[in-house]
Amino acid sequence: MDKLSHTHVSRMSDSEQLRLLLASITDYAIFMLTPEGNISTWNTGAQRIKGYTTDEIIGQHFSRFYTEEDRAAGVPARTLGTALEQGKFEGEGWRVRKDGSRFWAHVVIDPVRDDEGRLIGFAKITRDFTERKQTQEALMESEERFQLLVQGVTDYAIFMLTPTGEVRNWNAGAQRIKGYTQDEIVGSHFSRFYTEEDRAAGLPKKVLDIAVREGRFEQEGWRVRKDGTRFWAHVVIDPIYSNKGELIGFAKVTRDITERKEAAEALESAREALVQSQKLEALGKLTGGIAHDFNNLLAVIVSGMELLSREVHSPACMKIIDSMQRAATRGANLTQQLLTFARRQPVRQEKHNLNQVISAFEAVLRRACNDLTTFDLRAASDLAPVMVDATQFEAALLNLVTNSRDAMPEGGTLSIITENVYLDEHQVPNVSAGRYVRVTVRDTGTGMPADVAGRAIEPFFTTKEPGKGTGMGLSQVYGFVHQSGGEMVIESAVGEGTSVTLYLPAIAGGDEDAVPPQASPSSGDKALIVDDQADVLDMAIELFRNMGYEVLSANNGMDAIEILKRTPDIDVLFTDVVMPGMDGIVLGQEARKLVPGIRVILASGYPAPAVGSAKSGLREFSFVKKPYRMSEIMKTLRQ
Repeated sequence: MDKLSHTHVSRMSDSEQLRLLLASITDYAIFMLTPEGNISTWNTGAQRIKGYTTDEIIGQHFSRFYTEEDRAAGVPARTLGTALEQGKFEGEGWRVRKDGSRFWAHVVIDPVRDDEGRLIGFAKITRDFTERKQTQEALMESEERFQLLVQGVTDYAIFMLTPTGEVRNWNAGAQRIKGYTQDEIVGSHFSRFYTEEDRAAGLPKKVLDIAVREGRFEQEGWRVRKDGTRFWAHVVIDPIYSNKGELIGFAKVTRDITERKEAAEALESAREALVQSQKLEALGKLTGGIAHDFNNLLAVIVSGMELLSREVHSPACMKIIDSMQRAATRGANLTQQLLTFARRQPVRQEKHNLNQVISAFEAVLRRACNDLTTFDLRAASDLAPVMVDATQFEAALLNLVTNSRDAMPEGGTLSIITENVYLDEHQVPNVSAGRYVRVTVRDTGTGMPADVAGRAIEPFFTTKEPGKGTGMGLSQVYGFVHQSGGEMVIESAVGEGTSVTLYLPAIAGGDEDAVPPQASPSSGDKALIVDDQADVLDMAIELFRNMGYEVLSANNGMDAIEILKRTPDIDVLFTDVVMPGMDGIVLGQEARKLVPGIRVILASGYPAPAVGSAKSGLREFSFVKKPYRMSEIMKTLRQ
């Protein structure tokens, strides 16, 4: 069979074989045109693609396959003309089937000549590329939509890099965030977005290496805009590979998250401030409680030594007693600093012009400095008055001057500056808007690193050598300022000195409105002593007896009231402030009702709880601090 078929084929003419070949092709329309453009042959592929049978189309002009627009424009004649002039025509365009539907055709037309070179027609091959065109159009549409999407994004910088890091394209977000137009940046290396420090460290190359090695790079850091300003960026870089697995570039997405970083830093700062505030509050409660108990112990010691000094005449014993008294005084001063920091120290706030307070205290401040220090006092001429305890303000100022002096061992300038200022809300942390008097103590000393400055107001924290400081100086200043309704700000840098600024609320009016001194009550011969601590009570009784008083005593407020009812001729009530049940302030108020004109003296090392229940008490009555001396009580009685 195979042999017979081969014999049959070999007997067929070449033209017959060609006809059978063309007839069997169905993916291509292959046919001949006369020199005028009429169809002279037709294959199976032509019938499948264009829809005409051989009988329907032979003799028809090929222009019927063109659209009306192309026929009106003379396209069919031009294609034949091109084929003749150039030896070939090849192109793509819309063609029309028998049923009127259109398809996208790829067309090749070749002129056909005989052996003598005469034109005998045209060979025309057409292929239906509709599906390919639709795919291309869909791809182009998809790419166009993607391009519109990328260009429409303004919150993200989205662009491509070459494998070596040059910018290949640029979206609107990149222009908005980084400041460069597409013409300015395309072709430039992306390292220009990095800081000088990062470029010097080779970071741009490192991030591309990481993206290739790990398949992705993601990080946050400082980047630089065209105008030189910095922004905090979140960066993602992905490598892009071809179908063959070759690296063809990188996709880079950058977002400006500066606001988020600032918000996070502000939140962290607020959190740290809250933690610091809570820590200081806890320290304040602890130190206040310790100071109260310690003052009661010191009261017994100080009063006892004072009584002993009246009985002992031996020089050796007197020397010992003097040393003990000095030690007790140092302990008392330390507890007063603790109480000031804890804001548990009783205050006598009066209207003062701080320029006048500083001027009266200037000699002491100058003596606190050494010969190498230049003392510079700059006082505002129209300084507003403030409500402060002048004694505590002087102590705070002396602490600041002493610290500045110690920070300038080789000399320098110490400045005290007073000013009127108006603060906006949040201009100074923890300070509301309003008028303030600002007092600044500034030195040109060694300065403090940030971690030391952050802890400077903690009680007992000090960088001084052992024996040269208790670490309570700035704590006392902090407590005084806060108890006065103000704020303290420390600014310091290593090698650039330190500024400590106090903000105290200004009030209206001048010095003529200052609080007048209280009237001096008369002293008497009979005193009632009240204290819930037995040792303190016993020592106070002995002090008053030594001053010549007839003494009655009670260890609580209710018993004292009963004594006052039975003995209405008592002249002086000397009472502790903090006692269980009835506190000393309430006791003093009730005593005044029972014995009008009685002199009331309050004593305490920690009066804050009682002040909370009767805030006016410390202004109504005289007050002495524990540990007290007989001379202090006598001075108070004489006032």
